[in-house]
Parts: sequence; structure tokens; C-alpha cells
Amino acid sequence: MMKPMLIRSLAVSLLTIFACTAQSPAAPQKQTILFNGKDLAGWYAYLRDTQYQDPKQVFSVADGQIRISGEDWGGLATRDSYRDYHLIVEWRWGTKTWGNREKRARDSGILVHAVGEDGAAGRTWLESIESQIIEGGSGDIILVAGKNRPSATAKVRIEGRETYWDKNGSPVTRDSGRINWWGRSPQWRDELGFRGEKDVEHLPGEWNRQEIYAAGDKITCVLNGTVVNHIYGVSHTAGKIQIQSEGAEIFIRKVELRPIEKVPSE
Repeated sequence: MMKPMLIRSLAVSLLTIFACTAQSPAAPQKQTILFNGKDLAGWYAYLRDTQYQDPKQVFSVADGQIRISGEDWGGLATRDSYRDYHLIVEWRWGTKTWGNREKRARDSGILVHAVGEDGAAGRTWLESIESQIIEGGSGDIILVAGKNRPSATAKVRIEGRETYWDKNGSPVTRDSGRINWWGRSPQWRDELGFRGEKDVEHLPGEWNRQEIYAAGDKITCVLNGTVVNHIYGVSHTAGKIQIQSEGAEIFIRKVELRPIEKVPSE
């Protein structure tokens, strides 16, 4: 008879292999529901401290929603990889915040074109392009480096140390850092409940609709019907989708892919 410890070790090893193996990236031919409202079929969790095990139930499903508690740092990733899609994620903030982010801006993110080894970025996330979810900065784009550095070009304006997307701006190419959404407040502060005067993110507890159009080497981000960011010449054009746990409770009620019919104009 196999010892319980050996059984657990083999189970974790098999889960690791399964989690890291995905089909060739596919473009959706029709509406594809990634969250079925019942369970996390098609997804797997990876946490900084416990890898493929989730003893605190950071990721769970209840009442037709994914609850990401935020208690531990990590992500919930699709097992399959995708390319050339219109991604829709509907989310709202919960009330709980944790650790050194307890009194800081609620924080999460949607990682697309996520590739490579789990935890390669900061021992936590996949190498990817992030459509940021953070109070006052939802729609920022962050280049998340793993083994390699993703790169992209954007038209921007630069104010002091900050770079903002500006459709009439000058092109810059980056392989690290952040491209702020066009209306992010220059007075942004990393504090709980921060609101900027131009914010299109809804109030905490209200549902937001974040859309990502990944068309070839271009990514366009839309928040609540407003185009907030755009990059092109992106080095990564396919991969998994990963949603972050980053110190704040967040709920997800919809994750779906659609074929790209028309990318909203900048």
C-alpha cells in the first residue's frame, strides 16, 4: 500500500504536469464560455507559497461567481491557450483586503498572452501582458517579465515619471514597466478607495465590464464601454489567461471569449 505522503506527492506532480500542458493557441470561432458559473473546470490555481495547492481556498465558486479572496498572492489560469480574441471579464470588488495591502488600493489584474513556467514572474505569475485592475488605474497595461521580457509600442504622453496612453501622442517601445490608461489621475495614491476625477471604473461593489481585444500584435483595452489603452507591435500574441490574487477580494461573474468582429476605434 502506498503511503499517504507519497500519494500526495504523486498527485501534486501529476497536477503540475497537467497544469503546464496546454493545447496549441486557438482563436475562438464562436462565443466561448470560460467560466461556467458552477466550478473552476478549465482553470488551475497557482500560489506563490503553495504552488498548485490552495489550502485557504483563495479561489472558490459560490452563487455563480468566482471569489478570489486575495489572501495569498497568485493567479487563476486557463489550462488552454488562445489568440486573436475579444475577451470579456465582469468583476466587482469585495470588502476584504490583506497584509501589506490592507489599507492600499484594491489590486488585481487580467494577464493575457501568458506563457512559460508558472511563477516565473516574481515567483507568482506567468510571463504576460497585464490589463491592470486597481482602484484608479484599471486599464493600465503592465509588461510582466518572466524568463523573457514582453515588449510593446504605444502612443503616449509623458508627464514627469509617468507614461500615459495618448492616441495623439508619440510612439515609444518598452520592455518593462507600465503604460497608464489615458485618464489616470496624476495625483494617484496607493490608498484604499482612491478615486480619480476621470475614472470610468464603477464604485466598489458595483459590476465592471473589462474587455480586451487581442488582434494579432495589437491589444485594445475597454473599461465600461470606454477605450482606455492600446498597444501594438506586441512581442507576445498568444497564451493563457490568468486572473490575479493580489491582496484584495474580487468577484468574477463572467469570463468569455468571442471572435473579433470589430475593434473599437481609439
